[in-house]
Amino acid sequence: MSFGAHGDLHSQSLGIALTASLIAVALVYWRGWYYLPSGYPNARRQWRLTAFVSGLFILWIAIASPLARMDHELLTVHMVQHLLIMTVAAPLILLGAPVITLLNGLPRPLVNRVVMPVLRCSSAHKLESTVSHPVSCWLASTAVVIAWHIPALFELALCSGWWHGGEQISFFAAGLLFWWPVVQPWPSATTWPQWTVPLYLFLATLPCDALSAFLTFCGRVVYPNYLNSHQVFSISPLRDQECAGPLMWVWVTFAYLAPAAAVTIRILSPTDVSPKIRILAKGIFGAT
Repeated sequence: MSFGAHGDLHSQSLGIALTASLIAVALVYWRGWYYLPSGYPNARRQWRLTAFVSGLFILWIAIASPLARMDHELLTVHMVQHLLIMTVAAPLILLGAPVITLLNGLPRPLVNRVVMPVLRCSSAHKLESTVSHPVSCWLASTAVVIAWHIPALFELALCSGWWHGGEQISFFAAGLLFWWPVVQPWPSATTWPQWTVPLYLFLATLPCDALSAFLTFCGRVVYPNYLNSHQVFSISPLRDQECAGPLMWVWVTFAYLAPAAAVTIRILSPTDVSPKIRILAKGIFGAT
């Protein structure tokens, strides 16, 4: 499939379907947030609604907006897509306490007869505890980032609309998994020491640092399809790649180490810091 055909498929079929899906999810979430019972005052806060809707909007920008149509022309745009999905959209959605709110927004018969029996079974609890463990989340997110930057898989995603959609879905799923131990939305429960969160975030920067360094200093175009793309803004494929590498390094450094610093401050100064800072940190990183 040519770049042009891929762009048409991406902007028309995937873009329309994603936009409709995100609107539907936003409506279900708003209904659930609005009718949340008084027993969930933390989830009922206005900023959680804002965070969730903002996360959906960022996801739309990354996948279905005009920006998405340039991902097969510039590696830098492709990198921005991945970073928006994993480090912006995913944590914002989790900050919105999505599980309890979406469940409350779905039709009650569907929740009572289908969803809740599944969530209450022992196998679901075991699966949730295994999948949401920091080691599992770190390994899954790291594997997704590294695998999709292997040239063969990267080229396949560029040339196939179906593979490209699968790539974006996997990045979003990996982003949700990665940020789950950090945000800990309901029904997540803390079973590991708080000091492991900054370590978890720091270790997550290392694979990204290695990948960004390789893209910046390898001295050759790693993904041949960009050699055949139009040179947008007169940027050569190699220079485009050399811009994408540092972008990844700087973006990931701030996205991971900023919350790590916030958690560290909360751990080391639980009583000395400003009450507003402690309340904010507890609301964001504490239990929903």
